[in-house]
Amino acid sequence: MAAPNDVERFRLSTADGLSLEAEAVVVSGATAAVLLCHPHPEQGGSMTSLVTSELFRTLPTDHALSVLRFNFRGVGASEGAHDHGHGEQLDIVAGLDALAARADGVPLVVAGWSFGADTSLAVLDARIAAWTPIAPPLRILPLDAFVAAQDLRPKVLIVPGNDQFNPPDRARSLIEGWTNARIEVVDGADHFLVGRTPVAARLVADTATTLTPPVSGK
Repeated sequence: MAAPNDVERFRLSTADGLSLEAEAVVVSGATAAVLLCHPHPEQGGSMTSLVTSELFRTLPTDHALSVLRFNFRGVGASEGAHDHGHGEQLDIVAGLDALAARADGVPLVVAGWSFGADTSLAVLDARIAAWTPIAPPLRILPLDAFVAAQDLRPKVLIVPGNDQFNPPDRARSLIEGWTNARIEVVDGADHFLVGRTPVAARLVADTATTLTPPVSGK
């Protein structure tokens, strides 16, 4: 298992020329790797926000998965400015670049929380094996921007039972007609998953460990 001193700190380079701060933990023998995308920058979200931090800590130690987290453009020491979920899609691809280089040959899962969840569903990349959006509001971008919806690869939406912004009934109605998508409800949790992050981590890990890598390349 990984120890705290196994954290690697580095910079990502986006296709539009920005440099973003990032951290990764690569676990020897990991069967999958997870890209973590943080909540809304305009609401104080960053890669050290609660759910993102807990998954970054526990996926390596409790589930033997490699992880990478980063700050979206304009957050912390990342260059650029907030782009309302548009330019941030390039940030996610840059994260996939770095994660694929560090975890070659294993499935890559994108696990965003809130803003990061919605933005991840707007990214199609051949290296993604699955999406596991956590508490996705499904309103950051127009519904037709969620191009993952009709992709054949699995989408496991992790929805808090008491989510203030997108409760399970609303989420089910919005994803009706999506391809290879299902909802996992975290009972007793609201949008912030206080005290329930281990459940979200287990659901991400359960998905990741059943996957095979997709076709390589972008």
